[in-house]
Amino acid sequence: MNNVTAKEIERTSASGSIELVIEPRERDLGGFLVRRVLPSRQRRMVGPFAFFDHVGPALFPPGEGIQVRPHPHIGLATVTYLFEGEIIHRDSLGFVQPIQPGAVNLMTAGRGIVHSERAGEDLDATSRLHGIQLWIALPTDQEEREPAFEHYPAIDIPELDVASVRVRVIAVRPTDEFHR
Repeated sequence: MNNVTAKEIERTSASGSIELVIEPRERDLGGFLVRRVLPSRQRRMVGPFAFFDHVGPALFPPGEGIQVRPHPHIGLATVTYLFEGEIIHRDSLGFVQPIQPGAVNLMTAGRGIVHSERAGEDLDATSRLHGIQLWIALPTDQEEREPAFEHYPAIDIPELDVASVRVRVIAVRPTDEFHR
């Protein structure tokens, strides 16, 4: 961050549009890096977003790939979006869903769900992985709701060009069911 501290950036925000720059913490998860931006010491959450993870970019040699073993979640939802590569999502509700670039997966844990994220079956070639995962804190009255899983293919995600830049909005708009 060019030797500028977060406090120094916060002080300059009165005259500019940047309120805070957060340096992510890097963690190697066995062949790929995850950079966690939220939570941080300077900012615990942004709106309902409790965690923001940037995965990769990672390059896996033939025969290898992401292998996140089954693990539980409660009281939150996750949004997974890939720029590159493929992950197979499996969960305790019985869903088996490939996540491919441009698609959005929304997993609502509610009272509890177990899931894994692994490479696809075809590991013969070198593969790349690059994406983000947002963790959303559910409203208190929704923390014990039934778990759910929704997949939105890339073709269903709106895309537009703004000043010659491709923009895709992947945020999930809360529905009535989300607030029940």
